[in-house]
Amino acid sequence: MTTPAAGYTADRIASNNSSRLDDGHTAPPHISSSGGGNSSQSTSVEKDSKILDWDSPTDPGNPYNWSLKRKRLVTGIALLSTLLVPLNGTSITVAAAEINQEFGISDATFPNSYWPVASWSLGGALFVIVFLPLMEDIGIRIGFMISYVFFFLMIIPQALANSFATLIVTRFFSGGCVALLANTIASVIPDIWADDRARSIPVGLYIVTYEAGNTLGPPMFAGVMQYIGNWRWIFYIQLIMYGALAPLFFLLLHETRGTVILRRRAQHLRKTTSQSIYTAAELHQPPLSTRLLKSTTRPAYLLLTEPVLLASTLWSAFSFGTVFLFTQSTAQVYSTLYAWPAYRIGYLQIAVVIGEVLGWFPTVYSSRLYFQSASRNRENPGSPIPEARLYLSVLGSFVGIAGGMFVYAWTAYPSLPWIAPTIGLGMVGFGIQVVVTAVADYITDIYAASGYAGSAVSAVAAGENVVAAFLPLAAQGMYGGMGFQGAIVVQSQVLLLFVLVERVLGAAVVECVLLFVDVDVDEDLDEDEDLVDDDEGLVVEEGVEREDEDEDLVEEEEVVVVVGAWYLLGLPAVVVLWGGGVGVS
Repeated sequence: MTTPAAGYTADRIASNNSSRLDDGHTAPPHISSSGGGNSSQSTSVEKDSKILDWDSPTDPGNPYNWSLKRKRLVTGIALLSTLLVPLNGTSITVAAAEINQEFGISDATFPNSYWPVASWSLGGALFVIVFLPLMEDIGIRIGFMISYVFFFLMIIPQALANSFATLIVTRFFSGGCVALLANTIASVIPDIWADDRARSIPVGLYIVTYEAGNTLGPPMFAGVMQYIGNWRWIFYIQLIMYGALAPLFFLLLHETRGTVILRRRAQHLRKTTSQSIYTAAELHQPPLSTRLLKSTTRPAYLLLTEPVLLASTLWSAFSFGTVFLFTQSTAQVYSTLYAWPAYRIGYLQIAVVIGEVLGWFPTVYSSRLYFQSASRNRENPGSPIPEARLYLSVLGSFVGIAGGMFVYAWTAYPSLPWIAPTIGLGMVGFGIQVVVTAVADYITDIYAASGYAGSAVSAVAAGENVVAAFLPLAAQGMYGGMGFQGAIVVQSQVLLLFVLVERVLGAAVVECVLLFVDVDVDEDLDEDEDLVDDDEGLVVEEGVEREDEDEDLVEEEEVVVVVGAWYLLGLPAVVVLWGGGVGVS
């Protein structure tokens, strides 16, 4: 997943909040001479072009200046869509047996019924990397509507599918659309809430609604299988729901990206006045092809050259993937121990949702600890310490996820009531919410000054989706070969290992990777900024946004991407094959 943190980099806030006038009075559109812009635009933009900015610090067109009521309305609509669109991902798991029977699919030796969910997650990993930069050009509103319409259209063949392959292919695209929708909506919060304190609660609500949306699919649609018994009605109901919500989103979700609003003003002025008027972003923005290349290579490059990012991605991805893992593990545990039908096990997932909602409250307190840390910051007095974001995440990992897994494991006996392991599920949901929120905020804070926060969070989001796709495929082999207790304990130990790596061994892990690919981290990444490595990873002095035009960097990123592809796809595949081998041995 991507959080609102991906959008509130320093340059993004400046673009919404900048103004040339200081007196606070109404003024005509402010236009200043640009001196021709940069050299890359000199062939297409006249040298005497003028730059358009906000009319005044109180310009009502600036989303930061919207009324509190309007901000809350737009934020509420964004959160509603964030809760509902991910339901398409896991809702199908309650009908696995019926789908298998209709299409002749067997789960005897491998959980083939999970492939439609795996393809859904893989689509999200790919789309968030490849297509998200397009949203910078077309804006929040139009980008959301295009993705939403395509998402809706992809549900139709899911409802009418006449083959298992149709489900897998169409769900790949619907999962990609959900990732684009979630990331587009994530940008709404930093677009309209300028202050860190003001946006802390909306950010936390966004993450908990996204987590809950991914978990709510089974309990919300279990009733379809209990009372109707036709799996196609899962998608019929989704078509009705998403179709009914479309007018609401269309009418109430306004454009929030300041650069897009200004660009439309400039386009209108160019059309009505015939003057060469542009926004600063238009003059200095590199071509779309260059941005697409960067968006597809930079996340993998950072992932393998930044120890903290690599360790944090593993930590967050395993936590997020556990949500999808539970769709498979609970089916085995509760059907074997308590002889529960699939729909009843689907209802059980509500325990994880309750845990996630309860996990939101510690994240609010974590934000308070983060802001209070500014008084203790000796290196940069007055600024909060990024590591303060992680204080409660360690508690969430040990007590929430690991502790919950131990409860889930050692109460999974037919002699104990079903509520005992279910409490463990709730504890895990609690820990997942705390960890995912902390990692997303922490990664954004340490990369915000460099302008690489978006790429860093994209790397985390891609890792989360890949793990969500592959990790559950190993569940059947692990639980069948190692036993319920052994498999769950192994999962908890892996999580604790990731916590240790993130806190202690991150640098050593990536140094080994760098030696393997022979990449020089200290190679020039930009001619305009000084790059240094410290204990937190990448630290860049404030300056203009990086262009990364050097051909050497592009070639270096391509090398790293090859290794990154192995990490993101090959390593989980090895885990799946190992899990399958355990199951048949």
